[in-house]
Amino acid sequence: MADFLVIGGGIAGLSAGARLAELGSVHLLERETQTGYHASGRSAALFEESYGLPTTVALNRASHDELKAAGVLRPRGLLLVGSRGTAAAFAADMKAMHLTPVTPAEAAGLCPILDPVRVDRAGYDEAAWDIDTHALMTRFTQAIRANGRVQTGAEVTGIAREAGRWRVSLEGGEVLEAEVLVNAAGAWADGVAAMAGVAPLGLTPLRRSMARVAAPQGMSPARWPMVMGPGEDWYMKPDAGALIVSPAEEDPAEPHDAWADDMVLAEGIARFEAHVTMEVTRLLSSWAGLRTFAPDRQLVLGPDPDAPAFLWCAGQGGYGFQTSCAASRVLASHVGGAAEVEPGVVDALRPDRLRG
Repeated sequence: MADFLVIGGGIAGLSAGARLAELGSVHLLERETQTGYHASGRSAALFEESYGLPTTVALNRASHDELKAAGVLRPRGLLLVGSRGTAAAFAADMKAMHLTPVTPAEAAGLCPILDPVRVDRAGYDEAAWDIDTHALMTRFTQAIRANGRVQTGAEVTGIAREAGRWRVSLEGGEVLEAEVLVNAAGAWADGVAAMAGVAPLGLTPLRRSMARVAAPQGMSPARWPMVMGPGEDWYMKPDAGALIVSPAEEDPAEPHDAWADDMVLAEGIARFEAHVTMEVTRLLSSWAGLRTFAPDRQLVLGPDPDAPAFLWCAGQGGYGFQTSCAASRVLASHVGGAAEVEPGVVDALRPDRLRG
């Protein structure tokens, strides 16, 4: 029997398990044959401190130093580009993300494929970073294994509360017990709750598609920043000599192994092409992930009000990696750890807020 049983092996579950391993033994369960298979394995992997709602930004800030000390951040930069027709959305993003205005010529110096005819305004943040997601997940996995176990290929078929303990049944007949159950199942988190007899919170998985395309011949994008359109209606990010382009859509979906929608991808690539001098003639690959949000789009971290030994670690949306260090501390603070975040953040993220 473990002290903590974590369901879900994405960045939410791995970071939570690593932090809880400082307080007791941890057993993490992942249904797939590897951790980080779904949304965590399909992330744009950018740290941008001002990205998200105020509580998310607070978690970003509280995570930065630990991510930097872990050596998982690499310089990237974030460039917002716009035109006369997107002036209002551009101004809103500049203010919300605290970007520094740069001239179109300066923007083209940072990303030479930008179309100087279409792009007439830009904003930049030098302090945006690539996250080495593999290294970060490996670090958290090692911390769990120092005081517990990570079990993949573990399909949960039943959850019951008996004699003050959680009993979790796996496909194949294995039964595990723990004092505390942590629900870090991403898009499947409401389903796990229902299985445990806990009321769902109304979490919504939203699909986001991505395409990998070749960079223009003779050009190396390694030092280009991530580029996004106003209102985040598309973005581009360098990736191992190529470019990732996303329409940044948020289409509701049932929990599943997501795939890209060709028509949605085409629309996003068209918006990208409208701002650059290159043409996308073929895709190298494409994929999609499910970014799961609570109704108020804030993370959900803490005990269920009707089942205190059931901890929610859900609703990470697209912020899982950049908030992971602080979010896991907030979760652990409910069972004895220190949150180390700005005042009010812990209470603001409790599941209680979503119970009518």
